[in-house]
Amino acid sequence: MEIFSSWALFIMIMLLIAALFTSYMLQQKKVEAIHETVISIFAGMTVGLILRVSNGTSIQNLVIFNDQIFFNLLLPPIILASGYELHQANFFRNIGSILTFAFAGTFISAIVLGLILWVYTRIPIDGFSMTFVDAISVGATLSATDPVTILAIFNTYKVDPKLYTVIFGESILNDAVAIVLFETAQRYKEGGAAGTLSFLSLIEGIGIFLAVFFGSLVIGVIVGIGTALALKYTYVRRYPKIESCLIVLIAYASYFFSNGLHMSGIVTLLFCGITLKHYAYYNMSRRTQLTTKYLFQVLAQLSENFIFIYLGLSLFTETQLQFKPLFIIVTVIGICAARWCAVFPLSRAINWFIRYRAKRKGKDVADELPHSYQMMLFWAGLRGAVGVALAAGMTGPNSWALKATVLVVVVLTVIIFGGTTARMLEIMGIRTGVVEEIDSDDEFDIEAVPGGSYYKHSGTGIGNTPSRRSGSIPLNGVGRGPERGTYVSGNSSPNNRPRSLSRKGSNADGRRENEAEQDLLRANSTTESDFDSDGSDLPPAAKRPERRRSPVHGDNGDMGAPYPTSGTARENDTPQITASGAINSLLHGTAEDHAAWFRQLDEGFIKPRLLLDGGKGPHGGSSGS
Repeated sequence: MEIFSSWALFIMIMLLIAALFTSYMLQQKKVEAIHETVISIFAGMTVGLILRVSNGTSIQNLVIFNDQIFFNLLLPPIILASGYELHQANFFRNIGSILTFAFAGTFISAIVLGLILWVYTRIPIDGFSMTFVDAISVGATLSATDPVTILAIFNTYKVDPKLYTVIFGESILNDAVAIVLFETAQRYKEGGAAGTLSFLSLIEGIGIFLAVFFGSLVIGVIVGIGTALALKYTYVRRYPKIESCLIVLIAYASYFFSNGLHMSGIVTLLFCGITLKHYAYYNMSRRTQLTTKYLFQVLAQLSENFIFIYLGLSLFTETQLQFKPLFIIVTVIGICAARWCAVFPLSRAINWFIRYRAKRKGKDVADELPHSYQMMLFWAGLRGAVGVALAAGMTGPNSWALKATVLVVVVLTVIIFGGTTARMLEIMGIRTGVVEEIDSDDEFDIEAVPGGSYYKHSGTGIGNTPSRRSGSIPLNGVGRGPERGTYVSGNSSPNNRPRSLSRKGSNADGRRENEAEQDLLRANSTTESDFDSDGSDLPPAAKRPERRRSPVHGDNGDMGAPYPTSGTARENDTPQITASGAINSLLHGTAEDHAAWFRQLDEGFIKPRLLLDGGKGPHGGSSGS
């Protein structure tokens, strides 16, 4: 058994190497029509066919798709990396459209596909029938769109950020929605009172879904905030290897803890990653920041390719699958119809709501989702491995036929829709080559400005995105010209690397290098033993943009005065948030007011209590603590 396991793992690793190297060659040749996920599927199918026709089944049985391996090993890195690398400003700016498609769109897709399959099985053609609960279960499994292939292609082409963000948010969240829908439908499978779907059971199912979703969200946020506080009040950042291990383990623990409570581990891990990046990231040592960033990316890359190889192998290595071509064709047509019903009516509803809200303010705005965006949303509805993993839990006399159908549909949609996405972008005239560097929240977007200061590009939404200001931290004589800094894209030259900012009481000459270090040390209020002599572990300051400062400080930024709240108290001309003012603003404000309210709450209340420097120091301005 050990020998067969070694051969199975060797085959998997060689397929991964072949897929990644082929992807590298295609990118070198600038062949963008074929993506590495499609290559992975074909590589898996080829090897799976060879194993199928060869003698013996020992290796063949070891490479069959296993839903436990998928949910416990392969899916978490993808979700965690998605949350950790999320462009938070774009995500929360389009949160309304994302939630509409993720919730209502997934529900509509599952119901429509379920109805189509249930009606089709009333006709005795394929020789088997389905209960309505089974049909809804299949609809739920195939309502989860694939976030891997389509987004990788979009990222390659640098597609318009709004379209990218909406499709990204929908594809991540609807995985969790589909899982909850599937599990809710399975509760009514056994028959009796619990097995009768009615209006009341539908309301109950919606209630269960909302409780699971928002309960999972709260767990993820609490874990992220707790991690930020733990990093703030301990000196674990002195030991970057231990710190990096703890960050990874805490994130994964939140996933399994949520699943253990019958919540959604996907939602928990996604929002845990978002919260870690938004708060805990700025309390980590520099080494841990770099380690977690690239570790999550590498694990996600390997998992994505492994999943599609896995699917290709399973198409031929699973001997119990029952393929029914006519039912498969009907299912493919059904998912196209279901996707149409989920995308176009909801897009028109979103456009109407945006225009209605603008008209109330006397403004005239363009469609939030023009027809070209709607077509790409429809085309991006290819199905993913979450559906295959859910189908593995199906039982009953027709379970193997349904599992085979789901697997074939997933492979076909990835190949057909994923393979033609680049062409559809050209046909629909979607804007490509868009680089939103000014809105980037990546920690490497740092430029050198005259005078030796470094600043990070300012963003336009949620996130620590400091703007250029005179209070930036000088990095000891590096970058004293207009050229870009050494940290851009993370490619720094050893000869130009800035000297470390140390928390030691003195340097080799027995004195400090510059006054900014002293200010930073006083702001962080740490002891001499806080860091070792390697100052590269010093977290970058959690700076706040000038445009968010109050005019009383002499800065009338592009956002003007902070959002006014009734009951706002001031202490030393620093705006303070009060409970009555915050609640009144939240209940009676517009969407823009809500965004300003959250920014004020985030910058003036939450960050000063969670971040290592407390929001003070020469870089932080005043804080509403």
